[in-house]
This record gives sequence, structure tokens and C-alpha cells, in this order.
Amino acid sequence: MPIDKVTLEILKNHTRAAAESMAFTLYRTAHSTFVKETEDFTTGLTTPEGETFATPTELGATWFVGLNYGRAIEMIEDYRPGDIAMTNDPYSGFVCTHPPDMHVWKPIFHEGEIVAFSVGHIHNTDVGGAVPASLSRTLSEVHQEGIRIPPAKILREGVLDEQLLDIFLRNVRAPEQNWGDMKAQIAACNTGERKVHEMIARFGIDTFREGVADLLDYAEAQARAIIRELPDGRYPFSDFIDEDAVDGWPCRLHLTLIIEGDSLTLDFTGSDPQLESSLNMPTGGDPRHVLMLVGVVYVLYSLDPRLYLNSGIARACRCILPSGTIVNPVFPAAVGMRTLSCNRLHGLTFGAFAQAAPERMMGAPGSGGPIMNVNTTDTRSGRRIMAAIDPITGGSGGTAASDGFDGSGANQGFLKNTPVEVNEVEAGIRVHRYGLVRDSGGPGQHRGGLGTELVFEALAPNTRVTARNRDRTRFTGWGIAGGRAGGPSFFIRNPGRADAFDLKNTDIVTIGPGEVIRVTCGGAGGWGDPLKRDPQAVLRDVARERVSLEGAARDYGVVIRDGAVDAAATDALRAKMAEGRAPGGFYDVGPARAAFEAVWTTANYDALTDGLAALPVSWRFYAKHRIFAAIEAMDPADPTRTDGRAVRRLLGALIAEFPQLAAAAAE
Repeated sequence: MPIDKVTLEILKNHTRAAAESMAFTLYRTAHSTFVKETEDFTTGLTTPEGETFATPTELGATWFVGLNYGRAIEMIEDYRPGDIAMTNDPYSGFVCTHPPDMHVWKPIFHEGEIVAFSVGHIHNTDVGGAVPASLSRTLSEVHQEGIRIPPAKILREGVLDEQLLDIFLRNVRAPEQNWGDMKAQIAACNTGERKVHEMIARFGIDTFREGVADLLDYAEAQARAIIRELPDGRYPFSDFIDEDAVDGWPCRLHLTLIIEGDSLTLDFTGSDPQLESSLNMPTGGDPRHVLMLVGVVYVLYSLDPRLYLNSGIARACRCILPSGTIVNPVFPAAVGMRTLSCNRLHGLTFGAFAQAAPERMMGAPGSGGPIMNVNTTDTRSGRRIMAAIDPITGGSGGTAASDGFDGSGANQGFLKNTPVEVNEVEAGIRVHRYGLVRDSGGPGQHRGGLGTELVFEALAPNTRVTARNRDRTRFTGWGIAGGRAGGPSFFIRNPGRADAFDLKNTDIVTIGPGEVIRVTCGGAGGWGDPLKRDPQAVLRDVARERVSLEGAARDYGVVIRDGAVDAAATDALRAKMAEGRAPGGFYDVGPARAAFEAVWTTANYDALTDGLAALPVSWRFYAKHRIFAAIEAMDPADPTRTDGRAVRRLLGALIAEFPQLAAAAAE
């Protein structure tokens, strides 16, 4: 029987406060910079079945609002008071999404019965594996990405499993950080347990149980009400990662968003086959997996900030995740760099929703900037350093109402910058510059947000820099409703010197003392025709060094002389720029993507998707690369190159070449 609305509102506030208290405990006691400064962690409370009913909003990551611990919880046979379980294995229970994320959960008992779990995760700076920080797109199987702990008890009735802990810590590069962060997680779980007991004492067990169920129903009802305001329809959209492997071909993510009444279907058919790199997203085929729905939660919350954030939102959604693809890989596919893919997935979701609500949605978020890690030696003490130094983020896209936020926003707003002083003390580097990238925001009537840049110098030999999530050096963030695409990202070794080198999407580089790295994030997309932007807004951007004088004229048709807008020259330039300009589509995807899609049309991708689906999973990535190379070598004037016929012919030839494929296709 539902409880009354007043009591439910009070209980809602108590549950959220409990989750916030857990987050504050973890935040205040964590050891690694990436947890205590950047705040890449979560805390929460779940039902006995694993549905998250309370999550913090003031601290920590916002990705995992709808995380369901159910499959991981079921992998522990018996729970007793004082137990705490953990896992960082992406393929065991599908609660963990890449090996650096350590998830923990603690059963909360009342009169001998589990009434809830306190849960959470932290991103370990390193969990061993082939490279420092454990993550690189160069890795091709999960075994290379560090130690994996399947769901297991780290505490049994309050007693630490020293053997399990020792195995874990012997396989990581900064064990004191990992153990310090794990103790913070344990403390957070204990805080959650205490808060649940306080709520039961105040409200009674029956009201607590019914209230938790009602909170999930409440979030579901809110989500469905927001969806009902959107027009029914099918809204297809694609976006790309620059490379599907080191020196690879572009990686396509495709979504058909289907809005029907108060429900959503997200069909990812047409996305690339699972990759021989670490960009895969481990979902286990769960139609409501949290990774697939992060963008949806962001959209619905943006449309109505009153939305209560918990797993109930996911009940209004269903995902179609074809097996053996980047969105549902088969073991042992590497998954460590799923962060990059998920960032692109969020923007993909925004882009699909933009067709349904163009006046309420934004251009592409800034992306392509990495999360930086440094493995070096402290020149004063000689100790080894393994530190995360900064997320290099970008702003949010422009909207019908305003410019995007500069530097941080949209799906990356929860990542906090690390103060320069902390980076220099804890990471053994010297920072030359940390700030915004001028001219990086997509031009528009409302400009896209700028990207950030970090310039730093190594102080010790053999300094290993890991720049995970490097992307957007080729395909930039799209603009909408006449807005232009944002600028690209950059990764330059020794900028401005004779030995300067463009690292592009490289994510691991070793440098020596005195060498400098410049890394930037791509800018967000604009909204609306740039020639309709208020010239005074352009002038303010120039004065604030958001836009250059050259950019003001080139992108906006605004002429600035002696610190003021030359109105006559601006009118003349804008009229000239508008003459003969071909009408644009709803999206501006930038010149690189437009040229790519002139060859890799929808017809080509439809043929490729159908053909690859008939092949064994282990052959799909290879087959894709064979087809891409052959299409690249074809005569550009051949009409079959772009209409799907050549793709089908090449797939048929490949099957004929290998008897085992012919046998598989015949089955």
C-alpha cells in the first residue's frame, strides 16, 4: 500500500541525505588524487534486488544513477552481517564496466533479513596490467587491463580477508593508494548502513520498505511524463570515434531512438562490431544497462530538473544491443577505454533527442580530451609516482537559449579539475598553462563551449604519460539548427620547438626532463546560424579571449576595429558570406566527417551491418577492415562504391575465400 505523499517526500530527502553522507565520507578519506580531487566515485543505496533508490547529487560521478547491482549481488551465495563484497571484473555480473573501477556492496540487515545494500565504486588510478594506469586503446583483450577480482567478500562478518587483499595489492603499481581508497569505500558503506538503520528507527520497517518501492515508482512516473511531452517518432543518428584501433578505421556508433507514448526504445543496430581495441562497452546485453542510459538520464533531467534520480528511470527505457558489437562485446574483448566510447554515446543520445526537441537540446558536447596520468620519479625523494593529474574536458553545446558553458559541462560536468599546485606536488611535473582554448567552441547564434588545455613539463627521465580517451582530432563535435561543429583536440609533444611532434590520438608516450606536453579537448557544437549572433556578443568573446579577431570575422562575419564593432563593415561582410551559401542540414558535422560519409553512406553501412552479423564474432573486426581497405582503393567514380553493392560483393568474396566462413554463413 503506497505511503502518503508527505511521508514519501520526507523519506526521499532522508535517503538522498544518506547517499550524500556516504559520498562525503569517501571524499574526505580517499587517498588518490583522482578520487579526492576529481571525484571519480559513486555511492548509493539499493534494494535487496540491486536497484539503486538513492544516489548523491553534490559529490561524485553522475554516470551511474541507474546502476543495478542485481547480477553481481546474486554471485555471492550467502550474506551475513558485517560482510562487504567487491569486484572489478567487467564480465562478472556486469556491474563493473572496466577493471580500474572497484565496486563494493554491503548487505544491511534488519531482524535477520536483508533490507538494502550500501554500494559504491571508485576509479583506481592503476590496477596493474600492460601499461601504467591500466588503460590504453592499444590493448586488445581484458587480460591485459590489470588484475580482475570476480565478486568476492573482502570482509567476512567484519573480518578482513588478508589473502584476497594481498593478491590484489601485489598486482597494482600504487598499492598504498588502492588500499587507502578501498578503506574509504568500506567506511562509506558503513555510513550507509548506519543511515539506513536510523531511517528504519524513525519510519519503521514497513514504511521504509514501501517507501523505497514508491521512490522507484515515483522516478519511473516522472520519466514517463517527460517522455510523453516529446513527439512520437523514429530518430536515427550516428557519431564516430576517430579510430577503432591504433591506426585503425573510424568506429561508428549508431542509434535509432524510438519514442512511443511514455516509453523509449534505443536500438543500437548499425554500431560497429566489437573491436580489437579497448573501446568496447561491456553490457552483457542488459536492455537497461546503465552505460547505455546515461545520456538518456542527462536528457530527461535537462528537460525537467525535478526528476528524481534512481533506477526507476530505466524502467521507461529498453535498449537493443546486438551481441558481438561494440555495445555488447563477447569475452575476452578489452573494455578499459569504454570511457571514450561512452562519452561519444552520450553525445549520440543528445543528437538523436535533438531531432525530437530542437529548441530544448544542445549541440554536441566538447569531447576528445583525455584523463591524464603520469608515471614518473620524484626528483627529490626518488620514489615512484603514479598519479592522475587532470581530466581535460570541454564545454557544453550551444542551445536555443544560450551559449554553452566553457571548459566543462554537459556529460563531463561532474569531473572536477585538479588544482595546479596539487598536480605539481603529487605528480612530479611543472605546469606551464591550464586554461581555455580560444576559437575551439563551435560557431553559432549561440556559441558552443570552449575546450580546455594543459601544458606541462616533465622533470624526470622516463616519464610515462597516459592520455586515455584521446579522440576528436579528426571528427569534431557537431552543431545543430544551423550551428557549426566545434574545433578539434590536440596532443602535441614539445610544441613550438624544432622537434615538435603531433601525437594525434596516441594515448601513451614516454618523455624526458625538459620535454613538454600540450593536450587539449575539442570544443562543443554551436546552435543556430553564426551570422545571426549578436555582434556585441562576439565583441565580448574577443575581449575575453574566447574568440580571436580572425575568428570573429571568419566564423561570425563581425569586423572589430580599435576594440569596437565596425557596424557597416560587419553588415557588408555578413551579406557577402550569406551570398550563394547552400542551405545546410539540421546537423553540421564538420568537413572531415562530411567527406567520410560521402563514401560511407547509410546504404554502405546497412550492407556492412547485415553482412557482418552473419559472420562469427571473431571474424567481424577483421572483415570490417578488409572491406574498408578495399572500398578506399576503389575508383571514386564507381557508383557501386557508395550504394552498398560493392560492400555486399566484397563480403561475398571474403566468405568464398575462407571455407570456414562459407560454412558459418550456410548455418
